[in-house]
Amino acid sequence: QVQLAESGGGLVQAGGSMRLSCTASGRGFSTYTMGWFRQAPGRERDFVAGIRSIGGYTLYADSVKGRFTISRDNTKGTVYLQMNSLTPEDTAVYYCAADKSLVVTTIPNNYDYWGQGTQVTVSS
Repeated sequence: QVQLAESGGGLVQAGGSMRLSCTASGRGFSTYTMGWFRQAPGRERDFVAGIRSIGGYTLYADSVKGRFTISRDNTKGTVYLQMNSLTPEDTAVYYCAADKSLVVTTIPNNYDYWGQGTQVTVSS
């Protein structure tokens, strides 16, 4: 089992950048596929980006492709989400999640463990 804790959220102006971190405690981080999701008020939890445990394969939602970058450091048990060119539409609570499978999936229910979330607010 793994516990996840996000950090790095806050308030940023439109056009700015922010980096989120998600640190895992427990065993086996390097074997998990990791994902970032976000949820705005009144909306469903949406997939943002995912990265496989090995090989570096990544997947992005169309809305963030070219602006966001997901990466991981297995030695530190941490996954990152670098967010550039932020817009007010990126405002949401951002969650990281861990999936025991080897497939990067966009479906929240496929992920086994979740962090508590971190608020990202982009002002216009």
